[in-house]
Amino acid sequence: RSSDLLALCDTTRGSALPMADTQTCGNSESKSITETTDRGVAAIQPRYLTTKEKFHKFIDAGKAAADALSNNEDLIEEAAVVSTRDSEVTEPEAKKIKLSGTQDDSGVQDGKGNQGSLQKKRARGQNKRRPYQKPSVYAEKNLCPSIKLECASKCFFGDKCRYIHNVEQYMAEKAAEIGDKCYLFETFGKCIYGVTCRFSKAHLGVDYKNVINEDVQKLWENKELVKNQIDKDLQHRLRKRNVSFENSDKYLKQLSQLNNPGRVENESQASEPPLAASDDAGDVGTEAVKLDPLPQGIPNCPLSTDGELSVSQTNTSINTIGPLTDEDVVKLRPCEKKKIDFKSKLYLAPLTTCGNLPFRRICKRFGADITCGEMAMCSKLLQGQTSEWALMKRHYTEDIFGVQLEGSFADTMTKCSELLNRSIDVDFVDINLGCPIDLVFNMGGGCALMNRSRKLEQIVKGMNSVLDVPLTVKIRTGIQENVNLAHKLIPNLRDWGVSLVTLHGRSEEH
Repeated sequence: RSSDLLALCDTTRGSALPMADTQTCGNSESKSITETTDRGVAAIQPRYLTTKEKFHKFIDAGKAAADALSNNEDLIEEAAVVSTRDSEVTEPEAKKIKLSGTQDDSGVQDGKGNQGSLQKKRARGQNKRRPYQKPSVYAEKNLCPSIKLECASKCFFGDKCRYIHNVEQYMAEKAAEIGDKCYLFETFGKCIYGVTCRFSKAHLGVDYKNVINEDVQKLWENKELVKNQIDKDLQHRLRKRNVSFENSDKYLKQLSQLNNPGRVENESQASEPPLAASDDAGDVGTEAVKLDPLPQGIPNCPLSTDGELSVSQTNTSINTIGPLTDEDVVKLRPCEKKKIDFKSKLYLAPLTTCGNLPFRRICKRFGADITCGEMAMCSKLLQGQTSEWALMKRHYTEDIFGVQLEGSFADTMTKCSELLNRSIDVDFVDINLGCPIDLVFNMGGGCALMNRSRKLEQIVKGMNSVLDVPLTVKIRTGIQENVNLAHKLIPNLRDWGVSLVTLHGRSEEH
């Protein structure tokens, strides 16, 4: 406050200097004043020192100047209004026609009677629908796509094409070559970029024609470089929830029966129809017996008095469709599943946001034997998200490849395992029990499953029942830093059917 400031000036300086005099003070005077101040009190420059009377005079003079300035502005505005009125045309401005169903900026009601907002809603998020226009220089310096694809007779843009069609002109304006060897041409026998390749000297012939090495190209026929790409039809059915999970539904039904046995018995009794009484039940005094339905494939098969089938009385032939197999009924035993020998092999652990396909290819070149994809959310895989299914991709150089799943419920983890078991090619499936991210941990997944032993048992047994490949688990020492859980959990995982356990020697808190 001004009074406090003046009091501070009086106590620290004794007598305040006039404001006019403070402007003429030099460095020598300021040094003398700072030397006379008390120890521990901040020094004030002489130009800021004044008396209470001069301070109020200064404030009053400032108010008077501001009032005078505002009065002058009002006079100027009134003069401008008078001049505009004199210069206005006598005919009024045409009224704007308001269309039905629209809303003006004033916030009045629209054609439907809805009260509009006073201001337009501010745009949020990414503007993905913004118009994107490439600069005109881009088309003037690039070759037409029809020539790149070696179909110059059929230009995609016709007469409106603005790209270069003269190959010699493009080669004259093209940037300098980077090298003399093209990796695509040496590996696959053909470079898909043709003339536009920065290593085009290795595969350009006469008249800038793209050379093809047929011997090398035949080696790659009917070979898929990248596997496990999601099918568009499957993605559409996942988004529409039209994918059936028969094995998972059976397991989940059994699980619900174990958890709620009384409820299942009541539902089964309510679903059974009442027994129908026979016509002579009242005369004989016996209850009617419900017979089992006739077996399929034996039409019009009569029953004997004992209720047994009398096939000898019929002369009809039984049509068969071939041998009966139990592949859809009997699941594989643990000893019949695919086995992987992890001994004396270098295992590249799944690394989130780092262990993508190019990184795994580099590690494979440097000697990695077993690779595993990044952590994938099972709920997003069941929704058919393209970004999550991209984590399932597998390069042809990856001999032993697995995927890692993250989830917190038995139904989603079991269904996702069944989906991956029949749609992609993997050698093993790994469960993530070591993710310390708060977003995953708070949802009950990752490290949180180590404290939920019953839920973890349901997940492991469910996934193991629908998979034809080994099931592995990655865990940490525990959640809290000084409370270890791994040594108690590993024996249970072995009993539940886990083939391999990978231990990360840190806790969730660490």
